[in-house]
Order: sequence, then C-alpha cells, then structure tokens
Amino acid sequence: MEQPQTISTGFPSLDDVIQFLWMGDNVVFQVKDIEVYQRFVQGFIHKNAGPHRKMIYIRFAQHPPLITCHEHIELFPVNAERGFEEFCTQIHEKITLEGRDVFYIFDCLSELLDRWATDTMIGNFFKVTCPYLFELNTIAYFATYKNRNSFHTTAVIRDTTQVLIDIFEAEGQTYIHPIKMWKRYTPTLFFPHIEEGDAFLPVTSSAEVAFLNAQLGEYDDNPERDLDYWDRLFLKAGQLLAAKALTHSEEKNHIRHLARIFLSRDEGILQLIDEHFSLQDILSIKSRLIGSGFIGGKSVGMLLARKILVQDSDDWRKILEPHDSFYIGSDVFYSYLIDNNLWQLKMEQRRAKVDALAKAAQLQEKILKGQFNDFIRNKFLRMLEYFGQSPIIVRSSSLLEDGFGNAFPGKYESVFCINQGTLEERYHMFTQAIREIYASTLSEEALAYREKHNLSDTEEQMALLVQRVSGSNKGEYFFPDLAGVGFSYNTYVWDNRIDPQAGMIRLVLGLGTRAVDRLEGDYARIAALDRPLSVPYDGLENFKAFTQSKIDVLNIRANSQETVSIQDLLQKSLELYQTQFAERDWATEQRLRDLGRAPQELWFFTFNPLFANTNIAQIFSKLMKTLENAYRHPVDIEFTLNLRRNGDYFINLLQCRPLQIRGSKHQVHVPEEIPLSHTIFKGVGNFMGGSLSTRVHKIIFVEPLAYSNLTQSQKYEVARTIGKLNRQIDKESTTTLLLGPGRWGSRLPALGVPVSFAEINRISLLGEIGYQQTGFLPDVSFGTHFFQDLVESGIFYLALFPEKKETVYQLESLENYTEPLPEECFDKPYLQKTLQVYGFPAEINLQFVSDVASQRFLLFLPIQ
Repeated sequence: MEQPQTISTGFPSLDDVIQFLWMGDNVVFQVKDIEVYQRFVQGFIHKNAGPHRKMIYIRFAQHPPLITCHEHIELFPVNAERGFEEFCTQIHEKITLEGRDVFYIFDCLSELLDRWATDTMIGNFFKVTCPYLFELNTIAYFATYKNRNSFHTTAVIRDTTQVLIDIFEAEGQTYIHPIKMWKRYTPTLFFPHIEEGDAFLPVTSSAEVAFLNAQLGEYDDNPERDLDYWDRLFLKAGQLLAAKALTHSEEKNHIRHLARIFLSRDEGILQLIDEHFSLQDILSIKSRLIGSGFIGGKSVGMLLARKILVQDSDDWRKILEPHDSFYIGSDVFYSYLIDNNLWQLKMEQRRAKVDALAKAAQLQEKILKGQFNDFIRNKFLRMLEYFGQSPIIVRSSSLLEDGFGNAFPGKYESVFCINQGTLEERYHMFTQAIREIYASTLSEEALAYREKHNLSDTEEQMALLVQRVSGSNKGEYFFPDLAGVGFSYNTYVWDNRIDPQAGMIRLVLGLGTRAVDRLEGDYARIAALDRPLSVPYDGLENFKAFTQSKIDVLNIRANSQETVSIQDLLQKSLELYQTQFAERDWATEQRLRDLGRAPQELWFFTFNPLFANTNIAQIFSKLMKTLENAYRHPVDIEFTLNLRRNGDYFINLLQCRPLQIRGSKHQVHVPEEIPLSHTIFKGVGNFMGGSLSTRVHKIIFVEPLAYSNLTQSQKYEVARTIGKLNRQIDKESTTTLLLGPGRWGSRLPALGVPVSFAEINRISLLGEIGYQQTGFLPDVSFGTHFFQDLVESGIFYLALFPEKKETVYQLESLENYTEPLPEECFDKPYLQKTLQVYGFPAEINLQFVSDVASQRFLLFLPIQ
C-alpha cells in the first residue's frame, strides 16, 4: 500500500499524537472561541507557508481575520449573504481553478449561522466541499464553535471529514481530544491529551478522564441541540412573544430579521412585510414550513395579499375562503440534490458554456429519479395525512418569482395531485410532482428566461407551495365553480368608455389552468370590471363562438387531470350553475327540434347573468384596488370562486404579485389629419402595451387567406421560417411588426401560426388579424402566461378586425417595400404567396402610434 504524503501541523508533539496530517485531509477543530483556532492556524502557516506551496485563506465570517497579511498566502473573500448556492459555487470554482495539492484555511463554519440561520446548510456545504478537496489532494483547515451547531450537523461533519479534533480548557490548562483520525490508530490516540510545555500528553487514567468530563459537562445532553439552529431561532422568538417580553421596537426587529432569512430578499416585498405582518404571523407561517430556507415569492405574495385585505376590513374575512397551505423550504431543494449526489453535476451545468443544455437535460433526468431523505419523507407523510384524500396542488415558489421585477410566468411547473389511494401511493404521486417542479428549473425555457433577464448567475432557490385545491366534488369530478386571473390595471381596453383603473378579470369555469394558458379552440371570458357586460368582440356576429366550451377538471375516480366538454357535464346533470353563469341557446335548440333531434338544453357560458345579477365585478375591482394601494403598484392575482348554499360565494385568493406593465399610461397624440392614402391600418381598442409612438423599420406579414389554404405541414414551415427571420433581427436597432391570422403561438395550426415564443422574441409589435370567413380569430390573451411573456419582452400587442366598420386595413399599399424571403423559400411558391417581408429605408418614416386614453392605434406614412 502506498504511504501517504505527510504534512506537519506546526506542532511537533501534535504531529506525534495524530501521526501527522496526510495530503487529502480535511481538518476540523471544535473550539470555544476563534482565538484557539487561530493559534493552530498560525502554527500550520508558520510551518508550511512559503513560495513552494500555494496556500489560500477563504474569508467569509464576521470574526476577526485569522490571517492579516502574508506574502505567501492568497486572500479569497466570499460573500455568504448571497446564499448557499452562490457561496458554494464561488468556492467550488476557486478550488477547481487552483487544482491539486493546495492548502486552504477556512473561517469558522459556525459563523455561517448568522447568515443562513440553519445548521442543515452548513452540513450540506461541508458534504459537497470536503470530498472535492479530498479528491484534489489538498489540506483544508476548518473550525466549529463547541456546542453551537446541532447534533445532526456535528455528526455530518464528523462523518465527512478525515480529521476531527476537540480543543478545550479545564482548570487553566489546554487539552486536545482527537475524535476522528481517518485510517490512523495508536493505543492512546483517542484519549484527551493535556498540553504541558511543548508536549501533548495522553490522559489515560479513568479517574482523571471521568473527572475531566464531569468538569466540562460533555455528556450533559442539551435538548436544544437536537433542533436545528433554525428551529431554535423561531422557538426563542415564540417564547419571547408568549411571555410578552418584547417592546414594539424589539418585535419589529425580530420580524425584519426572520423575514430576511425565510420570506424574501426583495426590498419592496420586505417593506410590505414590515408594514403588515406581526411576529405572530411570521411564527404561524413557520409552523407550516417543511424544512428550512425561503418559502418563495408565490407563497409570500398569497400570504401578504390575504393579510392586507383582512387588515383593510373585517368584511373580507366573510368572503375569503380560508387557506391551510404548507410551504416546502428552498433548502429542501438543495438537500435533495446533495443527498442524491447531484451537486457536482449542478456545478458542471452552471459552468458549462457550450453544452449547458445537454448538462441541464442530464441533470433533469437524474432529478426525476432521486429520493428524499427519511426526515423529509416523514414530514411529507404527516402533511399528506393532514390533507387526507383532498386534492392538492404543488406549485413552484422560487425566490425570484412574483416580486418587483421578474414574474417567471409559467416557466416552472405546478402539478395537481388528485391524491387518491393509499398513503404510500399518494406519497409516490406527491414526490413525483415535486421532482417534476425541481426538474423544471433546468428546462430550456426557464434557462433562456434567466439568461434573457441576466439572472443566469443569480441564485434561484426553489421553494414549493402546497395548497388544497379549491372546489368540490361533482359526480366523479372535482373542480371549483369558477377560476381566473385579475389585474388591477386594465392595459387591454377595447372601448373608450372603459376605465383602465377599474381593472379586469379573465374568467373560466372549472380549474384555473384555462385562465392562465392560451386555450386551443376555446375562449375565456374577459371582463372590464367597470363595464363587465362589454366584450372585446363587440360588432362581430355570434358572440357564443367566443365562449368557453371545455372545462379542466380532476377526475377522482381515474386519479387524473382531464379536459371535458361542458355540454357532456350538463347532460350528466352535474351542477354547473348554468342559470347563474350561462345563457340559454334557444335558437340552436329550436333548429335541433326542427331537424327532429331529441330535445336538450343548450347553454353558452358568457357569465353575463353573473355580472348582471351580482356584485362580483365591484367586489373584484375593490379587492384589487385595495391590494394595489398597499403595494403602491398595480397587481395581478389568481383566484377561485365557489358558490355557497345561501347564494353567497367564497373567493380563494391563490396568488398576488406586482403587475408587469410596459408602455406609458399617458396620452399620445394620434393624428387625425392622416389621409386614407397614407394609412396602412387603424383600429379602436383591442391592444395592450400602453400608449406608444415608434418608428417601424420592418413588417413580417402572414396573409390570412393564403395561410388558410396551406396544408398542416406547410403551416408549420411558415412558423419555422418566421423563426429564422426573427433570429436576424437586432431588436435594439430594428423595430419589427409581425402580423398574422388568428393566434400566434397556437399549438393548432388551424387556429394560428404555431410559433414558439423563442421564434418571435425579437419582435417589437405583434398583431393578430381576425376574419370570421377564415376561422382565424385572435384570442384576447391578457392574463395568460403568453401575455406575461409579451409584457416582459416589451412586445406591444394588437388585434385587427378588418370586418369591423371602424377598422382601416390596407397592407396592399406596402407592395413597393417588399424584401426577398430567405433563399430556401425561393423554390416554394406557397411560402412566397403566404409570407411577405416589408423593409423601410431611412427616408421612409413609417410610424405606429397608440393612445390608451382614446383607445386608438394607427400605422401610417407621414405626409411629406
């Protein structure tokens, strides 16, 4: 067997006791104070530092520096305030850069408790760092404060390190006690050793050892150390609150401290927490937290909104459906990766430049196969026992979601658990849902979003929100009566009598998935809350064609999420409250009778009776305005609504976040004097993006009638060609308008051009053209994840209805500005006929203007 390379500690007698340090050793000292650790660090430096050996001091703690200045030691500062992942990543990258045979001195690990407030993550840091240091044949010095860390974390450090030495004092004398010496043994090695002069002598007498331990109280078990420092922190706050021992100022300080370690880092959100949460609120949230770490933006937004409302008026308590959510802390995500030996792969994925997506896919696959440790497993089982067989939803709630900045709309998964079967079966489904959400942090779409918003190097702590699904059993199905999204400021106004400040909602029957996703072949109801009976399709015939015909439900019997026909549910006599939500289709019923068909009731769900006969519109407008006033910023919400037997209703507020708004709310002058010959198109209403005045450099146009005559494969080819044109656009210098039939991004080519968002992300203005004769009709997607993508990418949206009398539509006047299509389109006449590109040289100042106040938009060539 090859003999290890030995290194001196700088204390010859200590070298004799422990048989020297070996290359690869991680060395941990348990000390009472930093001065004791510093003494052993200085001895090691004095013996080993020099030009022949690279030595690095990793500085991160608040205690006095272990090394002030040394010509042969490199100082490497790391900011632990930026969180576990960033801290580990910086150190990992430094270790990787330096390579083999380097010596490291680390500050005291226990001081990380002041930054992270959790023992678990200190243990996790040690678990991911020390094996890597061992692999690189280094020697690394660490310290912990005696009796400061939990028993569990102390055990993790002991099990991971190669060398663990306890240093203590008794009756004015210093003792060392080797606790662990990997692959080393002598008959007296694991006895305490007393320092006498330059020697460390073993204390072998049973009486002396027992007397020594009695003095130190080493085996007086402190039950608090069975708890993580995290739990002790909240326990102490609870005890002080119960004893009424806190002044108002002291309670505020506790709130601010605890909020920063598990609620948010967003200064705007922290201010709202400070204004609205009590210490009891904080402790109540903690009581439903599994693990440690942040609960994430989605959870905080939901909790804040509810508290703001009940503080505003007790009346909201009568309307709001109570919640009993649980939160899975962000540290559970990191522990899951570490417990399943995936941290090294995560570091490789973060560093990767060329094959980042391939590394991400590899990591995703492994995440989906991992297991949770026994401690977390038992917590999950207790939570599932609490919910019983009620359906639940597991929702992403990352630290970066739903703050004053980026919304991450639909980038991470949320998964319904129908929650039927045995406890073990329900546990399997629940943990699989968690794995899917964890894996979604590495999806191509999520990574692209982070890169676009300069967040690739920002720590993304993934917490989870576990909510009871709002609704009730109806036959074999479970779903809420209504669900939707709401906006306190309505940037999509189709009628100049609508007040944008009143807000709007996007409403559906059943699960809210149909409110946040762009529907294929179906429509949600858009309602301006000051004029809820006005619809975006005024002036078009057959309004019922724009109503919801399918509903998303949970099938309790099949244990699955399904989309079913509303008419099928009505025929099963399920209670859909059609007399309160829908209108009878008398004309179609009569036609069926005339054809000799069996009579049946037909309804189309306009929700007009709901708005006409209840105060729903006023309530939602007031609710969102209350939240907007508290946030001092427009907000958007997600909600469900369930009717009660007495005719009242409950609103379940599921989510609240600052509304991302682009464009100006101020008036922009839309010129009246532009002659028809210079007007390319103009319309009234049906746009979102605020007031805007911009020059247009390029137009990409899909001709609706030609597109409708294409085969399905040819329609997909149109989408891919648009993607190629999109990649050629420099958005900073070229303002491009993309116009086409029906719904951009539809998965069904029969409804619109099936582009992905990445294929239109460099567009500045996006227009959907609606013709009833072609069957292509825009979807007023305000409130969907598609809408959020448009807003966050700064894309202005408009819908053009050439059949409306107030619309002017004259794109044929641009023929003189036609540009050639990409070369691969030359031998494809159907593309030449369907797709047109218009480019405008510097002397042609094509202008687009929109004005929120007058609800008009116009594309025109100025009069020379």
